[in-house]
Amino acid sequence: MNELRNNPVRELAIGEESAGQRLDNFLVRVLKGVPRSHVYRIVRSGEVRVNGGRAQADTRLEPGDRVRVPPVRTALPATHRAPAREAARAGERLAILHEDDDLVAVDKPAGVAVHGGSGIAHGVIERLRAARPDARFLELVHRLDRDTSGVLLVAKKRSALTAMHAAWRAGGVDKHYEVLVRGRWRDAKRTVRLPVRRYLTGDGERRVRIDEEGQHAQTTFRRIAAWPDHDPPLALLEAELATGRTHQIRVHLTHVGFPLAGDDKYGDYAWNRVLAKSGLRRMYLHAASLGFAHPRTGDRLDLRSRRPDDLEAFLRSLGAPRAGTADA
Repeated sequence: MNELRNNPVRELAIGEESAGQRLDNFLVRVLKGVPRSHVYRIVRSGEVRVNGGRAQADTRLEPGDRVRVPPVRTALPATHRAPAREAARAGERLAILHEDDDLVAVDKPAGVAVHGGSGIAHGVIERLRAARPDARFLELVHRLDRDTSGVLLVAKKRSALTAMHAAWRAGGVDKHYEVLVRGRWRDAKRTVRLPVRRYLTGDGERRVRIDEEGQHAQTTFRRIAAWPDHDPPLALLEAELATGRTHQIRVHLTHVGFPLAGDDKYGDYAWNRVLAKSGLRRMYLHAASLGFAHPRTGDRLDLRSRRPDDLEAFLRSLGAPRAGTADA
């Protein structure tokens, strides 16, 4: 049986530890167990106030701001009430690619959300916090979709988070993904520049589409290998992001006629069912590497995640590929 929790109205003062954080992310942390969709709803309705006025979900909070948090009544599944020691054990199972005083890089497995909410008890960030109860600050630098595996970066200091966000906006982070697509990809290198716009479906789900009035988005694809004689033909590509728009790789690939294997939002649903029967039961999108200057030392840091076993096994099942080239 679900437990009901009713949060009273609160007015919270923003301290240095929350300075610069987005309002929606702050509320998700404060209103534990409340779905993110509900957080956006109370912000849009004006029930949440910052310094007595309405605010947007992406409002950046400053030290001394006062945030009114309205009463929220929610049903929490039993999984949300799991003992802290269970969450801590889950956190310890996350593979760590790199850690220093400022950053920790996690090798995120597919099927694990980056944060809790919407029926998910413990995402990556909650698991890390549970496993490290003495950590004063742990915040996501960026996000990966639940079905995407690979390098996920978490800041251990506010200064590191702010610096990495600035580097992200300035194009100072090299982001490389590995993708499998359907079709005869003939180019060794191809750059796709198509603007994208976010929108909500009728049931409130976030989606993206190509729109000339949207935000600039650029992806460079390099062919790694191809199976031109496979039915259907397949190609393994490296995708390098010059911009980091929501679902950018997936939308770009579908628009140019090369749907991403296993993509349940923009791909080919019938083909996805065939893939599942053949052994690929999730989206083939892997965050293979991140490269950037360390936010404190300035030293170059290259973080890499090897291809997961499930993706490696599926590629082996296809037989010997025709090798591609990353030079063009």
